[in-house]
Amino acid sequence: MVEGGISKADKTEFTECWSAVWRTPYIMKLALSAGIGGFLFGYDTGVISGALLYIREDFKEVDKKTWLQETIVSMAVAGAIFGAATGGWLNDKFGRKLSIIIADVLFFAGAIVMAVAPVPWVIIVGRIFVGLGVGMASMTAPLYISEASPHRIRGALVSMNGLLITGGQFLSYLINLAFTDVKGTWRWMLGIAGLPAIIQFLLMLALPESPRWLYRKGKVDESREILAKIYSAEEVENEMQAMKKSVEEEKEIEGSIGSSTFTQIKKAFGNTTCRRALYAGICVQVAQQFVGINTVMYYSPTIMQFAGIASNKTAVALSLITSGLNAIGSIVSMAFVDKYGRRRLMIISMVGIISCLVVLSVVFFQASAHAPAISGTESAHFGNNTCTAYVNAPNPSSWNCMKCLAKEADCGFCSNSNLYAPGACIAKTDALAGACKAEKRVWYTKGCPSKFGFLAVVFLGLYIIVYSPGMGTVPWIVNSEIYPLRFRGVGGGLAAVSNWTSNLIVSLTFLTLTEHLGSSGTFLLFAGFSFLGLVAIFFLVPETKGMQFEEVEKLLQKGYSPFRKNTTTTTKESSDHTK
Repeated sequence: MVEGGISKADKTEFTECWSAVWRTPYIMKLALSAGIGGFLFGYDTGVISGALLYIREDFKEVDKKTWLQETIVSMAVAGAIFGAATGGWLNDKFGRKLSIIIADVLFFAGAIVMAVAPVPWVIIVGRIFVGLGVGMASMTAPLYISEASPHRIRGALVSMNGLLITGGQFLSYLINLAFTDVKGTWRWMLGIAGLPAIIQFLLMLALPESPRWLYRKGKVDESREILAKIYSAEEVENEMQAMKKSVEEEKEIEGSIGSSTFTQIKKAFGNTTCRRALYAGICVQVAQQFVGINTVMYYSPTIMQFAGIASNKTAVALSLITSGLNAIGSIVSMAFVDKYGRRRLMIISMVGIISCLVVLSVVFFQASAHAPAISGTESAHFGNNTCTAYVNAPNPSSWNCMKCLAKEADCGFCSNSNLYAPGACIAKTDALAGACKAEKRVWYTKGCPSKFGFLAVVFLGLYIIVYSPGMGTVPWIVNSEIYPLRFRGVGGGLAAVSNWTSNLIVSLTFLTLTEHLGSSGTFLLFAGFSFLGLVAIFFLVPETKGMQFEEVEKLLQKGYSPFRKNTTTTTKESSDHTK
């Protein structure tokens, strides 16, 4: 997932960042506050993957209703869309600091509501609160850091925030694993996020407002006082002059395109250059989600169970592989994106993603085709508890484990002592699950015993390896570079909304797709979407590596084609060509 931006920073900048953080208490507070914001973003979007397994155990209606599971997972994404939209208004109206504090309150409230939820709909309310916080934090934290930190280490601090988003997701899997044997399981998993929210809330009270926001609101003296905490006297004046020029240019741009959102969007699509940039920017953001990444991040333990991993604890432990590789991939992207280019990394990434999804589809198909058969003798071993659908089936001898676990059957599979031999199809109750386990057998409700299960784990890991350095981070970089200055805000906003919306669609439909298409068909469908995304990236997205904003604008103004050499000459003036 992965939602958020990665800002470029070189090795020297990172070295100076660490030195400055330890040397200046203010920057230490800023870095810690930023880190907690990124951590909360990642944690709250990742923790639900493991918690969902235990929510299903506590609430039988959740286990039986796929749409309820999808709603619990995806409502955080729905909240994030609204949170990001309102966050922009709050940022401008009340400042960055207050917006982050409000996000912390939402994080804390959502964590507590979920932890004490007596019924599933209360969990959904808590997820909406958390989502609102995620949406606000995703746009406010990087903005606050970039405006309130020393310019020499600005890129490093913002990059660190992006890295900690994936780090927060990885840590959420560790927390999930730590609480698998603790009474209350999912309540602790979801509720513990309230602690870092409190810490960040207290830290933000001690931190000042963004100097840029204060300057824009006419509070020049307050802005100067804050800059004096991190710059020398000579540098303060230079920063004040630079900020004055930047704010004046920003107001001039707003005057040329209007202040209302609708007017800005209309003018953005009416401008030829910006329209082409939007095609490219929205294309990569939608493609990022429709390759199915957040089905892996949100439902990873469930997918492990589809592959035949019956134990909740084992499924959560194996899911650490995907989240860990995602975090590592963010670092790899920072190292290679300026060397090999944005377009090339995305195309290579997409080819790898398609290959992994096709192989995963084959693996799940083979696992289904070779699922253990149902034995009438084994089923009768549990008395009159044999699955009713199996007993009444016109041809029960044709049944295998996958048929037993189908939604319409609503039964469970108790393995033979020989895991891959014919087993029992019996009613899905807690009592029978306990009876099955008491005989040292394995109880399955989502996936079947399979010799192919380990291949699913391997290729899910490979999928993350090829996704994270390319499609995981590069779309955000492209969207930070591709829009003309006067449309950068509205362009980035439209692309971000398209990303969150695509995320919502994918996360809200994944389990339903697996019910109707099977795991194999679902992954094959994502492979098809990925192929369409690859084609769109090839034809619509130019290479922006090493290009100044003016060069990118000239390239799009002329029109990009992958079949001709696209060259530009740098100019200090950006022209507005509207057709």
